[in-house]
Amino acid sequence: MEVNVFDRTETANKRISGSTYNFVIGLTLIWGFAVNWWMVLNIPVESISSINPIFFYIGYFASCFFGVYLFSKSLSALVSFIGYNFVVVPFGLIINLVVSQYNPDIVLEAIRVTGMVTFVMMVLGSMYPAFFNKIAGGLTIALFCVIVVELIEIFVFNTHHGILDWVVAVIFCGYIGYDWARANAIPKTYDNAVDSAAALYMDIINLFLRILRILGRK
Repeated sequence: MEVNVFDRTETANKRISGSTYNFVIGLTLIWGFAVNWWMVLNIPVESISSINPIFFYIGYFASCFFGVYLFSKSLSALVSFIGYNFVVVPFGLIINLVVSQYNPDIVLEAIRVTGMVTFVMMVLGSMYPAFFNKIAGGLTIALFCVIVVELIEIFVFNTHHGILDWVVAVIFCGYIGYDWARANAIPKTYDNAVDSAAALYMDIINLFLRILRILGRK
């Protein structure tokens, strides 16, 4: 029976050392960020904006959900990496649309702040894994509530309160610590390293987008 990556306690795959495991996670994350960077530099934002919004978001969610299914269920590092890219590409299109609205200096500052915050949360996730496991349910409920509130604000009241960006940023800080703690609790294999990187990638990108919005209002 297929087991979700973070529920795995045993594995038939070859185990690797902790340093190799972390290296593969880092390399996988760098690949995703590099692809997104290339997309921002080489895909005109006008070509993305010209896509029918309904088709765009259907394609976006279909690709993301398919990618998450692949990397979370697969026991093959190659299949998981393919699934990871099904998430990276649609995220890259969103990033392209968002960063085009901001001064490059603000984008670079958001990247720097996101990197520092990510490092701190990974350290905390390594030091206090039990704490992050305890708050996981609260993070999910809080994120769901914020998403609902944001949708109501946007589509009903046609507004957006900046405090919500801070709330979401804090939530994804928690998720980075939580997913890093989970990554270190499962068997260290190449496949699990790719799977863990994919989960962290989504946390980090969402944190980056919120930090960018916060800094853009300064």
